[in-house]
Amino acid sequence: MTKEESKAESPKQGQGEKKEKKSEEREIPEIESGNVVKVHQKITQGDKTRTQIFEGIVIAKRGKTSADRTITVRKVSDGGYGVERIFPLESPNVLKIEVLKTPRTRRSKLYYLRTAPRKLKELKDK
Repeated sequence: MTKEESKAESPKQGQGEKKEKKSEEREIPEIESGNVVKVHQKITQGDKTRTQIFEGIVIAKRGKTSADRTITVRKVSDGGYGVERIFPLESPNVLKIEVLKTPRTRRSKLYYLRTAPRKLKELKDK
């Protein structure tokens, strides 16, 4: 057996292929701040699992590499309370992300929407 053949059979190369397959299984759409998204999240309660949908506006996007990317999604729930959740994009609990609207925004962080909900109406579609 030559050195090249022994390198081809090393277990480290097989592990890299498994990681690539996991990331290829789930497609993550291009998400920008200002997008209206639906995030499908797997919730486990005891021995039961269900899918919970959180719909809102992406107000921030963080992370350089694919492993640590997160998005902050804000919605105004019933009663007028604002709710924000941070979703790691590579989490196995995040099943699917749907982009519903893509408005044109000029900022990357839309934290001003926390204090001025009227501004939501001013976000215009592309």
